[in-house]
Amino acid sequence: MKALVWEGANELAVRQVPDPQIRNEQDAIVRVRRTVTCGSDLHLLGGYVPFMERGDVLGHEFLGDIVEVGPQVRNHKVGDRVVVCSFISCGKCWYCQQQQFSLCDNGNTNPMITENVWGSAPGGCYGYSHALGGFAGSHAEYIRVPYADQGAFTVPDAVSDERALFASDSAPTGWMGADLAGVKPGDVVAVWGAGAVGQMAARASVLLGADRVIVIDRLDNRLEMAQTHLGVETLNYEQQDIGAELLERSGGRGPDVCIEAVGMESHSGGPQLWYDQIKQQLRIESDRPVAAREAIYNCRKGGSVFVLGVFAGMVDKFPLGALMNKGLTLRGAQQHGQRYIPMLLERMARGELVTEHLATHTMPLDEAPRGYEMFKQKIDGCVRAVFQPTS
Repeated sequence: MKALVWEGANELAVRQVPDPQIRNEQDAIVRVRRTVTCGSDLHLLGGYVPFMERGDVLGHEFLGDIVEVGPQVRNHKVGDRVVVCSFISCGKCWYCQQQQFSLCDNGNTNPMITENVWGSAPGGCYGYSHALGGFAGSHAEYIRVPYADQGAFTVPDAVSDERALFASDSAPTGWMGADLAGVKPGDVVAVWGAGAVGQMAARASVLLGADRVIVIDRLDNRLEMAQTHLGVETLNYEQQDIGAELLERSGGRGPDVCIEAVGMESHSGGPQLWYDQIKQQLRIESDRPVAAREAIYNCRKGGSVFVLGVFAGMVDKFPLGALMNKGLTLRGAQQHGQRYIPMLLERMARGELVTEHLATHTMPLDEAPRGYEMFKQKIDGCVRAVFQPTS
């Protein structure tokens, strides 16, 4: 079958790879209908996650049809149209029982790597390096889905492929950020990043009753998209004083909840960007935490900060003093998608959660390297590039 594989830092190619096979009784094989780029993939492409191997298949956000099931799969049958959570979990371990699915004890088949790096191993993730299990990704014609009864969800007939696709990762990630940050009616919420995850966190905040939701970015097309499709306020940090604007819009206190949806390659308009970029390129620090610093600094006293953007290692100049002395609550997680996807599909069916606008560019899998270049360089206003491996 054809698949998009990693050939080294900033090198991608579409190659022939072996077809996936049922390995365990709870597996399913899915024929991929849609698979989409994610900002966290760019960290792999740039070589910032050091556990990739040449020939690894990329991609973790996808939708398709089940073509084969293992003998222990009970909830699905051949022909089902399913969206699959990007994180792999067993559904039975202690963490899964607490609905902390991305922390599953059994989803990651290479736990030693992250136990050494982070102290404990999270669950596995499709197409996201051998640190998270070494699973083949979704930018392919077919994919093996472990624990299919736990991670695959039948898509309602009323929900299109284009809408359901984002229930795989972007929508549950954004919803989790708003939920676990404690967004409640009357809150003022600020979201750093107007990509797909940031927009979904903003929409979740609206649906959870926030009084004002403010999305911060520098790309006008993304800010216009957030205004048009989500009905939220926006700020351009290259043109406006973010701190002053947030104080003005929150009664002089600062936002109740600040959500960071940018990650380890965040951008800024000041000299700190060059400082962080140089240190990152020299591997003196692995991650650039610009947006996380700003979220902590601008959050109101006693407020909540949630980190949704992917970070892999160490950061410099982390404002721990501000965090402690302002009495902030800081949380972060990879997405617990199994906890949210059924509810999100219902909201999608009712028209409460619309995601089609995020798929700004659609193309066949053969053009995936070009799609990633458009996505990385933000060519032609690309927010997400969707690939169609099979018709």
